[in-house]
Amino acid sequence: MREVLAQAAFQLFLERGFERTTVDDIVARAGVGRRSFFRYFPSKEDVVFPDHERCLAEMTEFLAAVGDEDPVGAVCDAARIVLRMYAADPEFSVQRYRLTREVPGLRTYELSVVRRYEQTLAGHLRGRFGTDRDGELRAEVIAASVVAAHNNGLRLWLRSGGAGDPEEAVDHALDLVRGVWEQPAGPSPAREKPALPATAGASGVTAGSGENEVIVMVAAKGTPMWRVVQQIEAAVGEG
Repeated sequence: MREVLAQAAFQLFLERGFERTTVDDIVARAGVGRRSFFRYFPSKEDVVFPDHERCLAEMTEFLAAVGDEDPVGAVCDAARIVLRMYAADPEFSVQRYRLTREVPGLRTYELSVVRRYEQTLAGHLRGRFGTDRDGELRAEVIAASVVAAHNNGLRLWLRSGGAGDPEEAVDHALDLVRGVWEQPAGPSPAREKPALPATAGASGVTAGSGENEVIVMVAAKGTPMWRVVQQIEAAVGEG
């Protein structure tokens, strides 16, 4: 019944547009009552994404069953579950992609769905290294990276009209994520800070000699212009 309702809805969306199609129109096309519609879909927006609840449940089940040895690889593999869902019905997936580009409300709804996937991935990662240094932060950033990489490859395929192999672009993007984040967390590299002048006035630094000598002036914020000029003259005079 979910599939029948979704097909009826998309036929109407393509014929009349999303905004001009009502729930009554959908159930009339599907040959069922309103109660049947709301038994499967809370709203008209939900019928555009009929498979995401099942996909999210499958992702959650998959992550619960994997081991702890490769958490980044596990969330990358979990993202591929979403890709396979889209690839299973290219025509429907392309139609949905085009529809969400045209209807702002559907785009907002889609972003909320994507966020649920991201939170599921982040929850798995927090359970694997949440006690490590910056573990919570790593979990959130890696999950966001995986979702962004997956969506980048997926949308390339959708924009092509569903031509070719969708896994190629997604695999390439996820490999980049793994290359960055599968390294163990280490101490943050120390950043050298530029030396500041010892006084609040202006100071000069010289390099080279003779005609090739370069003079660089450094002045603290608020130094009077007359003092800057004075120090420049003094440095030039020293040359």
